[in-house]
Amino acid sequence: MFNRFLATPLSALLDANTGQVSPPAATPLLEQALEQANKVAAYSSLNITEFSKAPFLEKKHILSQAARMNADPFLARCVNGQPPEIIHVSSGSGGVPTFWGRSVADEVAIATRFEQIFVDAFSVDGNAPTLAIVALPMGSWVGGLFTTSCIRYLSQKGHPISVIAPGNNVPEILRIVSTLGASFRQIVLLAYPPFAKTCIDAGIAQGIAWSEYSMKFVFAGEVFSEEWRTLISARAGVKNPLKDVVSIYGTADAGVLANETPLSALIRATLASKPDMARALFKKDRIPSLMQYDPLSRYFEVEPESGTLVITTMPHADVGAPSFVSMPLLRYSIGDAGGLIGFDEMMEFMKVNAGLDAVSEAVKSGSVIRKLPFVWVFGRAFWTVSLYGANVYVENVMAGLEQEHVHSLVTGKFVLDVNEDPDNVRLKIHVELAAVKSNLVADDGSRRDADDVALILARSILGELRKLNSEFAHYVPEDQQLPIVRLHPYGEPYYFPVGVKHDYMKK
Repeated sequence: MFNRFLATPLSALLDANTGQVSPPAATPLLEQALEQANKVAAYSSLNITEFSKAPFLEKKHILSQAARMNADPFLARCVNGQPPEIIHVSSGSGGVPTFWGRSVADEVAIATRFEQIFVDAFSVDGNAPTLAIVALPMGSWVGGLFTTSCIRYLSQKGHPISVIAPGNNVPEILRIVSTLGASFRQIVLLAYPPFAKTCIDAGIAQGIAWSEYSMKFVFAGEVFSEEWRTLISARAGVKNPLKDVVSIYGTADAGVLANETPLSALIRATLASKPDMARALFKKDRIPSLMQYDPLSRYFEVEPESGTLVITTMPHADVGAPSFVSMPLLRYSIGDAGGLIGFDEMMEFMKVNAGLDAVSEAVKSGSVIRKLPFVWVFGRAFWTVSLYGANVYVENVMAGLEQEHVHSLVTGKFVLDVNEDPDNVRLKIHVELAAVKSNLVADDGSRRDADDVALILARSILGELRKLNSEFAHYVPEDQQLPIVRLHPYGEPYYFPVGVKHDYMKK
């Protein structure tokens, strides 16, 4: 499998796709996926004989089923009960961190997603070297080590990429950029969005001219708005935000599932400017992440009742015996609300509703077009709070902190809650101040009043809530709509601990 990956051009790895959500080539792979699942105790005990009859299962179901087996609950999730090569843990954003296993072949399947990004979006080819800085948490967490391995495989395939993995260490990242940046044609920073902004702001404060390094970004972990894409691009001197800022959709249990492409970013930006059209497609007053995916690698479905995305990890088409996925997942609900649409259907929707020939426009900017279906992701269904019957989403608050007049004050991290006082039921939002502004000193050297800053942030959040969330605007009494904002210094250990993935909903 690894040798095939090294020897096969990216296009050939994707050429069995037709743009359909369920392409013909997926049928035999789904049968193999079921065969592989039946080698896992947690699945075999369910006596599944046909893929279409397999139940939709959440992580809690898999874990509880494994615990009931007369076997080790961890090994009951592995093929033939054999320990995997590498073990890592999930971030715990959906509960207690869980142990997962993988093999090199698991990583190779995901490396193709990174190859798409580096080749199609960042134009990595020839002899012009690229420096990839993995600024995701290292250690037993999945993000840093998994990503580093995948990018190293791209180097072994012949792409001129040097990878360095400082983890989420701001001073070390800035030292790397200052010392090594001039030796490379471009720098790719792979990070969670709020942390990337912290790095950029800290670099500006130190006099780093980001525009000199032809910065590119790969973001993971959360939905961000088109305003945020524009913001981070402006601060980092990014020339082409729709190509140079890429979001990936990944989970600890199944790896990277999908990635933005210049085409999907163009479509999303168009829809973000046309809310009625976006509502017609996404069926919500929200702009989700929009990405393309390979259904022959990660097969997507939508659970009919909950509207959440469901995945099956596909065996590798060239392997025969489907034993290379260490911990296979069959019709596994990952808890994210979203939807699917085929390539041709999406192109037709954009042409009819926006008069946009998306393919032609993307080609004009030098983009490579892959005929892959689209998935949209709103984020975790549980990343909401309810107020007077209105669901308030994490991304609604993100938009308020991304506005031009406030974004330099904050990192973008916050914790969403509801005030417990029954006489004053309002949103309560704990906000992390930017490291260079944590002392509330203004640009002119004067000291800002903390209450004034909190009020400015609350009003900015409220403006976006009223614009983006019609439930909030209509359900919540007007005198209860202004959020309570509590300010915290950068790295405050309870709400904003340094070194771990941020949790927007404190448990």
